[in-house]
Amino acid sequence: MPTDWYRNLTNSGVGGAITARAGLPRVPVLRRYEPGQPLLAGPALVGAVGKGALVDATRALLTESGATVVDAAGEEKLAAVVLDATGARTIADLAAAQAILTPAVRELGPSGRLLLLGPEPDETDAEAAAVAQALEGLVRSAGKEVRAGATANLLVVASEAVPAAVDSSVRFFLSARSAYVDGQVVHVGVPVGPPVDPAGMDAPVDRVRPLAGRIAVVTGAARGIGAAIVDTLARDGASIVAVDIPAAGEALATVANRTGGTALQLDITSDDAPRRLLDHLRERHGGVDIVVHNAGITRDKLLANMDADRWNAVLAVNLAAQLRINDALLTGTGVLRDTGRIICVASTSGIAGNRGQTNYAASKAGVIGMVRALAPRFAERGATINAIAPGFIETEMTAKMPLGTREAGRRINSLRQGGLPVDVAETVGWLGQAESGGVNGQAVRVCGQSILGA
Repeated sequence: MPTDWYRNLTNSGVGGAITARAGLPRVPVLRRYEPGQPLLAGPALVGAVGKGALVDATRALLTESGATVVDAAGEEKLAAVVLDATGARTIADLAAAQAILTPAVRELGPSGRLLLLGPEPDETDAEAAAVAQALEGLVRSAGKEVRAGATANLLVVASEAVPAAVDSSVRFFLSARSAYVDGQVVHVGVPVGPPVDPAGMDAPVDRVRPLAGRIAVVTGAARGIGAAIVDTLARDGASIVAVDIPAAGEALATVANRTGGTALQLDITSDDAPRRLLDHLRERHGGVDIVVHNAGITRDKLLANMDADRWNAVLAVNLAAQLRINDALLTGTGVLRDTGRIICVASTSGIAGNRGQTNYAASKAGVIGMVRALAPRFAERGATINAIAPGFIETEMTAKMPLGTREAGRRINSLRQGGLPVDVAETVGWLGQAESGGVNGQAVRVCGQSILGA
């Protein structure tokens, strides 16, 4: 992995003193997930404004996870601040939120979590709709203010969603799995698929191996982010089908073997790729639970100099192949199981654009549009489809960038550093859980709250 020399400098004894004296910002070392790690590394303050519908369930979740829940900050730094604002409807409720958050955020510790739970906007009530939207501005600004690797995010919860439908998202955003997810707004509705018991999920979830018993296929799995996704899903209990082009066969076999999975050499742009993939999944594994569309390529060129080959190659791999495989999953029988989860890797380039990448940005924006359009159709099948939009992620590709370009990419976000492939993989793991059926048609940025496209 590329070395972030400036982060290392600011966290060394002498280097830290020099940069502090010069007034230069310190780059925090983020707390990332390790198996067996507690949900939080310290106490959590849980509060509510209005008639918060989830405050009791959130307290119970944290207590069950071994965290200490407090009503006010004490001598120990807070690991998390959770505010249930699902009942917020008036300007007075916003004032009450500020009164809780201001002293709490002062005591938020390194890699702390600020999580707001908000209501869906009520378009029949102008003040209530304004308040719901105001929470987005609040949390995005707070994400730029909290320090030392802390993050701020908002879950917008549908009024008819039961607490159990929100649990997986609350756990993800409070945990170290979400280290590089900051300033995001995610909508959680009624789970699609089999009904959820209001008292909890149908069966206890293994918190260490939440994907146990699930079959996951990952395209573009031979290296980089794809290989990290394979490793993370396997760590969390999934059985892996790793897919990549024949030219990457040796690397693909290495990735599959180290996770106990199987390798499938397949050019996903070929005419028969959807049929071959579904036949493999049906015959070898009896179906599939998680499909991760990670395969992607770049062929950068300014639009004025773009040729048809570059344009068509990128659109074929990054977008058209996903559309064709998704259509096969929707129309095929005996492959996509109940609680199926489709996760598509987009990019912040598809949200903000990027010079020299009109083809790539078009393809990744197209992925987000595809996800939004297909969400209702997958819901009819008891499945979900979501997109993940990575920002600047430290890979072999970014290591080859010119120093100035690489440093700019690292620093233009609230966490002042590039993300790691595992940060994308952890987000895939959350969306791949059977518990996460309330999240559908969403595009979640994994970018440290990059200023690009914000």
